[in-house]
Amino acid sequence: MSEIKTAAYICSGCGLGDKLDIPQLGKIALKEGKMALVRDHAFLCNSAGVQMIRDDIEKEGVTHVCIAACSRRAKTEAFHFPTVAMTRANLREGVIWVVAEGSEHDEVRQEMADDYVRMGCAELKKVKLPQGNPNTTLQKRILVVGGGMSGLTAAFEAAETGYEVVIVEKQAQLGGWANKLWKRVPFKAPYAEPQATGVAELAAKVSAHPRIRVHLNSTIAETSGAPGRFTVKVAQESGAVTEESGAVTEEAIGAIVQATGFTTYDIAKLPELGGGQANVVDQAGLEALAQAANGGVLKRADGKEIKSVVFLQCAGQRDETGKHLAYCSGHCCATSIKQAMYFKDANPDTDTVVMYTDLRVPGMGEDFYRSAQSKGVIFTKGKASAVEAVGDSCKVNFKDLILDEATSLDADLVVLATGQVPSAGVNLDAWDKVVSEADGGSEAAKQNKSEMQKTSILNLAYRQGPDMPQFKYGFADSHFICFPYETRRTGIYAAGPVRRPMDMLQATEDATGAALKAIQAVENASLGRAAHPRTGDLSFPMVRLEGCTQCKRCTVECPFGAIDEDERRFPVFNEQRCRRCGTCMGACPVRVISFENYSVDTVGSQLKAVEIPDEFSEKPRVLILACENDAYPALDMAGLSRTVYSAFVRIIPVRCLGSVNTIWITDALNSGYDGVMMMGCKKGDDYQCHFVKGSELASYRMSKIGDTLTQMGLEPERVSSYEVAITDNARVAKFINEYVEQLVNMGPSPMKGFG
Repeated sequence: MSEIKTAAYICSGCGLGDKLDIPQLGKIALKEGKMALVRDHAFLCNSAGVQMIRDDIEKEGVTHVCIAACSRRAKTEAFHFPTVAMTRANLREGVIWVVAEGSEHDEVRQEMADDYVRMGCAELKKVKLPQGNPNTTLQKRILVVGGGMSGLTAAFEAAETGYEVVIVEKQAQLGGWANKLWKRVPFKAPYAEPQATGVAELAAKVSAHPRIRVHLNSTIAETSGAPGRFTVKVAQESGAVTEESGAVTEEAIGAIVQATGFTTYDIAKLPELGGGQANVVDQAGLEALAQAANGGVLKRADGKEIKSVVFLQCAGQRDETGKHLAYCSGHCCATSIKQAMYFKDANPDTDTVVMYTDLRVPGMGEDFYRSAQSKGVIFTKGKASAVEAVGDSCKVNFKDLILDEATSLDADLVVLATGQVPSAGVNLDAWDKVVSEADGGSEAAKQNKSEMQKTSILNLAYRQGPDMPQFKYGFADSHFICFPYETRRTGIYAAGPVRRPMDMLQATEDATGAALKAIQAVENASLGRAAHPRTGDLSFPMVRLEGCTQCKRCTVECPFGAIDEDERRFPVFNEQRCRRCGTCMGACPVRVISFENYSVDTVGSQLKAVEIPDEFSEKPRVLILACENDAYPALDMAGLSRTVYSAFVRIIPVRCLGSVNTIWITDALNSGYDGVMMMGCKKGDDYQCHFVKGSELASYRMSKIGDTLTQMGLEPERVSSYEVAITDNARVAKFINEYVEQLVNMGPSPMKGFG
């Protein structure tokens, strides 16, 4: 191991020199921090300050740099020194901008700054410069699963960008659901008429593209590996009439876009609305009639010309009873308007009624709606209660929501606007149950497992199951706010209606975004970097197997399926799958998992570096472990807005609350901290955690710490958790001030003096 040389650089710009004793900070860095070199500068981020640091790196052999200035989230381009390990001490947003003005606060302000310099220096001596994943690969081919409008778009856009693409489509031709449409909702001006789908032209361009290879009548037999090194076995159906019938082809893949689309909600589940009756169809059934008519008068399946039609919106959707779909599928209102125009364009005398509770046509859909009105389509605000068969026609019973009365309509045909159900493969919650029962030896369970495997789309050879984790409605699980295309399987991206309900225009835009994310993933993998959200991070988890107890907590708790097990049940880390959240580190009871630049020691050394006043000083100390994705930015913005909070807190950013190891809590309390606050993202079904399960796991772990606090003679209230959004700058300050006040009323920790 090469010798390290540490250096601390202290800035006096942005008002730091006016509020803080800069020479004192330098002495602390030199004597207590034991930095080999300490310098201060009037404006460290300007060209002269940056050059000073560069000169020390080149001429003085500095290998580790601590910058005491602004937040680690600020001036990242100026303070970019990729050849050295680096830490940041937040003196601007974290001290001078949040401590109240006035000479009476000078002492606590300086103490706060002193501690942050101590913490930065302590952390610096525990970090290493990440060397990057040695298992890098140059495989950049992209697999698109699904050859519908979303899949074709993703494949074409990736290929046009210069990447090789493989498409796997289970049908005998490309096009998917778009092949079943007579026309599509208008997606370009004028927004007045249904327009051609364009799917045949796109499929032709994809089929002829020199960088795209297409597998038709094919499914995925197995997907193994990780970003940059996936191995995918493509099985062609034996019924396919080709030279390779029944063959299995192996493809080397860098990233995957799953664009497997949707199926329609089964109208047989809606008998009260006529589902199952001969003259009641869903929107897909109406498209089949329109294709058969080929622009002429639409006829029912029995050949009778349709002279009256009623469209019932939200059929089996937006259901609050839990029996049907709880969500809105988004496209259905515009689709019914389009289909109503089929009738009016073929025969203006057709009685055409669209019955709705809310008509949702965003964007230029308003023009489309007005165009339908001008053609004589009637829009009725009503709620259907039943559809009855009367002779060879239908009677729609409904409540008129304008007149507030029950009434009915007769129609030759009723069209139910049912919702989109994602074609997402195996539900892993059900999979876990079936696997557990099958492992118990039940033959029925083994059969269930076999049948479930047949419905898998990706057939992932992951310990955590064959498909991607899903939301409760089957859509691919993702952090929908910040990372809409990502899934919980790194390097695999969802696009189109498998991700969320959407229309064709949205699906093509979605597919383009997913293709770009797949490209980003393969490029990062080729450089040994993390994919997201810590894009560019060269660190990855390392484990001391000699200390591992094979408890499997890291394997089970990893939100991304990044950890498998070897034949001895030791963890096997797939670095390219890893998002660098540190959840495995927080889960490990024996603390043998770490990253080069983030470990139990890097955080532990910081909290121990803080100077803890005695019990008579009336200066409590509160440790805040703040998620770097939401809570820490909120704290920074509190500083930017000059929102004052207590100077008795000491903040350590963590990658995710899932990375918090309980040893940090017990070490802090043993050291004499009066309390510990954990600030993370919102958890639950509508979570905002960038790493999906971090806040939830931290909450669960902390619920088990009560016994430890009791044994230490401490009140449970001395450890508290808070959900903080990135916009909560005012709220986070309120949390801090109220919690510090609570601790003051509670009295100093009995552990003071024993640290």
